Amino acid sequence: MPAHDVRLAAPLALDADVCSRACDARDSRFDGLFFVAITSTRIYCRPVCPARVSHRDRRRFYPSAAAAEGAGYRPCMRCRPELAPGRAAVDAVPRLAEAAARRVEAGALNGRSVADLAGEFDVSERHLRRAFARELGIAPIQLALTHRLLLAKRLLTDTRLSVTQIAFASGFQSLRRFNAVFQERYRMPPSALRRPSPARATSQSDVRADLLRLTLGYRPPLAWDALLSCFARDAIDGVDVLDGRRYGRTVSLDGCTGVIFAEDSAKERSPGTAHLDVDISLSLVPVLMPLLARLRHLFDLDAEPATVDAHLGREGLGEMVRCRPGIRVPGALGGFEAAFRALLGGWPDDRRPLDVGVARRVVSTLGEPVECSAPGLERLLPTAECVAARGSDALVALGVPTLRAVQLAELAQAIHTGRISLERGAHSTDLVRALLAIEGIGERLATTIVMRASSWPDALSSSSGAPSIAAWASHDGTFGAQAERWRPWSAYAAMHLWAR
Repeated sequence: MPAHDVRLAAPLALDADVCSRACDARDSRFDGLFFVAITSTRIYCRPVCPARVSHRDRRRFYPSAAAAEGAGYRPCMRCRPELAPGRAAVDAVPRLAEAAARRVEAGALNGRSVADLAGEFDVSERHLRRAFARELGIAPIQLALTHRLLLAKRLLTDTRLSVTQIAFASGFQSLRRFNAVFQERYRMPPSALRRPSPARATSQSDVRADLLRLTLGYRPPLAWDALLSCFARDAIDGVDVLDGRRYGRTVSLDGCTGVIFAEDSAKERSPGTAHLDVDISLSLVPVLMPLLARLRHLFDLDAEPATVDAHLGREGLGEMVRCRPGIRVPGALGGFEAAFRALLGGWPDDRRPLDVGVARRVVSTLGEPVECSAPGLERLLPTAECVAARGSDALVALGVPTLRAVQLAELAQAIHTGRISLERGAHSTDLVRALLAIEGIGERLATTIVMRASSWPDALSSSSGAPSIAAWASHDGTFGAQAERWRPWSAYAAMHLWAR
């Protein structure tokens, strides 16, 4: 591997070992990047196919469904390769339906129409409805109702919110409509789930009156202390606080502001109940659905740690895995936040990190204040719109080095105008290419931003200044060969190396 190298989506390059690992794990993040054909059955599948895994010797890998069919294989009837999220023109409709469904799950139709959602993707409402019908077999509003009702059921069971609060928090626009749909779908009124529950009373007993406690489940183990160390590294006074094993921060989402606190106390629970306790400002209840989705991304709670740890443990990182089982790749609540923290925070760098006072001054000047009673949490991170409007000169005046000020201002402008999208679902290779086009942003910064913004599991740069990565990269030129063995979970290997 050259001195500066990046491991991202496209470089899967259909390496048989790498693709087989992704297939064995059924990791959905590789769905659509390649297809696996089985020589004994002459069938080709997506890497997430639920069918029984075949022997590795019988697998052949192809970059597209067309290539597999050209080699004489027919599509699997279970995983339906035509539904894989692809990037070619023929995959446009499946890709649209998958991306739109993800937006619906995060509450995109709460108080908005299907036409509004279609406008986000620059397609007509009719075309979006056809895409849902063809790929998912359901109308967009029906999918939205399912997500709303499941969240409402959870809030009815686990919180003390009133039925009216729950109705609106779940995305319904009227209490009457909520009651009618709940009765129709579940054959009972919402109040039937409000019977006194000891579990609910206990879960709320130690929470302030202005906070709502919910849980976010995950697959154990979870290296919570290592994750907290990552958050501590780029914590900004006024925005983040760490109190023991509890992490808190300010949040702004769709016009609602508040704070959240998260803590893992899995050691105190029985097996099978692993989850984070998350306390959320009541002011954020109106955006609860999209907020919960973003929090899962922030803490990387959808990872498969058993699979990742087993693989990295076999490939030279066994001691690190034993020290930090269940390590996660920290995310961000928004794409611009990932860029802001990477450029102004304390993440590993091949240069001397900025003084922590620089980020604090930028936040104090450009970040909006938050009204809350939580000590130490008083400011929001600046938005891309705000930074773009103030420009690089304002950042330089606050102590940001000229080059980084220009980078941050240009990136903020690109995000604000829609030229670059750092939200989840964007293609990692395209994001890196767009970031490298900004003067002075190199592979290390681009990789770090993409890794945190889009949760890409195969991102690794040997140009990082972290001592362990630098040592690997300079040791007899073997870093490239070793890094290939860590794939397709190179980002998790990077977290272990950074943590040493």
